[in-house]
Amino acid sequence: MEPEPENATSDHVAEPKPQVVYRCRRCRKIVAAKENVVFHERGHGEVCFNWKKRSGNSTPECSSIFVEPMKWMQPVEEGYVEEKLHCMGCKARLGSFNWAGMQCSCGAWINPAFQLHKNRIDECHS
Repeated sequence: MEPEPENATSDHVAEPKPQVVYRCRRCRKIVAAKENVVFHERGHGEVCFNWKKRSGNSTPECSSIFVEPMKWMQPVEEGYVEEKLHCMGCKARLGSFNWAGMQCSCGAWINPAFQLHKNRIDECHS
C-alpha cells in the first residue's frame, strides 16, 4: 500500500468564497448581500429612453443595483406600491421601489424593482 501524499486532502477542501455585502455609505449598516441582488441583462442603452432623456452616451453603465424585497424596507412591509427606500440606521435615502417596475439607467426594465443607488451604498468584500 502506498502512502497518500500530504496535500491529497487539500484538493477536497472548498476555498471559502469572499463575501460581498452592500453597506449604507453614511452609517455603514449592511443593507444587502450579493445573494440579494437581482441581476438583469443590459438594455439597449439610449434608444430605450424618450428623446428628452437622451444624453448622447450610447453605452451607459448601471447606476443602481436591484435587490429582492427585504424586511428592513419599511414601506414595502406597510403595503405601499411605490416609495423611497431609507436606511434603517441613519434614515438616508438609498433608493426606491415600485412593484410595477422601473427602468435601469442601462435601458433595461426590471419588474418588480427594488433599486439601491450605487452612489449611496458601498460594495464591501470580506
